[in-house]
Amino acid sequence: MLPASERQIFLIDAIGPFFRGYDRTRINWSKIPWEHLSTPGPQRRAQFDRIREDMERFCSEIAAVGFNAVSLDDVSHLARHEWYEPEVAEQIDAFREEFAEIFKIIRRHGLDIYLTMDVMTFTPALKERLGSSPRHSVVFLQELLDRFFRDFPEITGLILRIGESDGIDVKGSFRSELHLKSAKMLNRFLKELLPVFEKHERLCVFRTWTVGAHRIGDLIWRPDTLTRTVEDISSPAFVLSMKYGESDFFRYLPLNKCFFRTNVPKIVELQTRREYEGCGEYPSFVGWDYAHFARELRHARNLIGISVWCQTGGWLPFRRLAYLEDGAIWTEINTFVTLKVFRENLSVEEAIRQYPGCNDPSAWLELLRLSDEVVKELLYTPEFARHDLYFRRVRIPPLIAVYWHNIFISHSLRRVFHKFVVDPEECLLAGQAALENIERMKHLAERCGLPVEDIDFMYETFRILLLARTYFLTQPDEELEKEIRDAKKAYKKKFPKKERMRYAIKLDFQPFHFSPRYAMWLFNVLVREHRGYRVIDRILGIHLLAFGYWFLKKTRPKMIPKFARKSAMGIDAIFR
Repeated sequence: MLPASERQIFLIDAIGPFFRGYDRTRINWSKIPWEHLSTPGPQRRAQFDRIREDMERFCSEIAAVGFNAVSLDDVSHLARHEWYEPEVAEQIDAFREEFAEIFKIIRRHGLDIYLTMDVMTFTPALKERLGSSPRHSVVFLQELLDRFFRDFPEITGLILRIGESDGIDVKGSFRSELHLKSAKMLNRFLKELLPVFEKHERLCVFRTWTVGAHRIGDLIWRPDTLTRTVEDISSPAFVLSMKYGESDFFRYLPLNKCFFRTNVPKIVELQTRREYEGCGEYPSFVGWDYAHFARELRHARNLIGISVWCQTGGWLPFRRLAYLEDGAIWTEINTFVTLKVFRENLSVEEAIRQYPGCNDPSAWLELLRLSDEVVKELLYTPEFARHDLYFRRVRIPPLIAVYWHNIFISHSLRRVFHKFVVDPEECLLAGQAALENIERMKHLAERCGLPVEDIDFMYETFRILLLARTYFLTQPDEELEKEIRDAKKAYKKKFPKKERMRYAIKLDFQPFHFSPRYAMWLFNVLVREHRGYRVIDRILGIHLLAFGYWFLKKTRPKMIPKFARKSAMGIDAIFR
């Protein structure tokens, strides 16, 4: 077995082909939609033939760019075990047949294959057998993976996720749950499981991503938790996988310092289909940010590669499929440049000049630089985004008032803006300048032969964002509220759902009946501006607040916003 430290991994997610014909209004892009895949009946053949055709195209494209590995979901749907229900076993057998052919396509293009796995994933029967015992679960996984590796020798390794489970909307035979709650439990789990990987000469790629649940919830940003997790682990099969920042894939995040705190082999996770920045519906170029990270990571110990997300991530209506259709150009530009700056140490300018179809490098670079600036100046609010804020075990995202495809314009958000924006006039002027830059982007897109209609969509969306910023930073004004309502109607009319996906604009101009003085006091008590925990965080923020949340959920559940309750795992995870 070639030790992990001697490998070079340039990995990209390959789940796009599985979303063909998946016509839900809002899609969970975190995993393959298994419930959408047909196993019985005549539809199965037509569906999987199309998936194979798409996978052939995808692998050809990404191999030509320079990737050497792909990731797919997931072990649970492909690994046999006698404890599964008969109907589940039948599904697994069908998926194994189909994926065996898909694996052949991937390997034919010279690409390594990595499969994802949540710890733990249950069916009802398996849950009844194993209960909540970590010991029983690890014995089960040892046996399951030992068989699985024998059945699929073409698999290079597995990607383990322990800090997030399936979203609330996930249906089907399998459902994952958060299982490991502390660094000590996780360390023991890895030591018990790694011998199975070593025996079969496979890689165990362990993700540090967490959403704040349990004591392990700060693993992504707290060096002490990471150190205790990997203590005394020196397996040739072990690789750490970390997102570039201390939170999700947002701007304004410095490089995660945990890359420099351990010597184990590691890869950095990067997202090119920006789930919080339009998902490729408009240009949101990340090249210069990623080139900066690449330079910094040259000083990290034992960095062996990257993991690029070109399709995965988010609960969104946007559905452009990278490397499978012409409309995904902005994601593909991001992906190409990301690989070039990390694998070949190219500058952004050099990478763009090499991009196929780049007919005017100077115009392309100006367009991409403007897109970078507009996103940072108007989608984000720089004065807020530059603050390092922590709540319980979570690094608060630097993006405010926008989440996935939702734009929130509410009276309660005024207070947050007033707290962090010191110079409202300058903030508004910067937003206006950013909007004007989109007009320049339209001319450049036409000159470059790039889709001008995407820039139009960007302009209309960001015009709403500027109106929102004006509302947040000026005195209450009924005329402005009317202008925002009218703009929302015009936006919905211009981008009807049946023709094109759009942002959802959620308005609430009703005053938030809570004293500003007490609101700010509570904010300062619960939110800190440094990584370390204060005494009040441990007593009030972690323990008493968790009890208060669960009491509120039980007695007055409607006080918790529907968006927070129904999105992804739900807000419950933060309070565990």
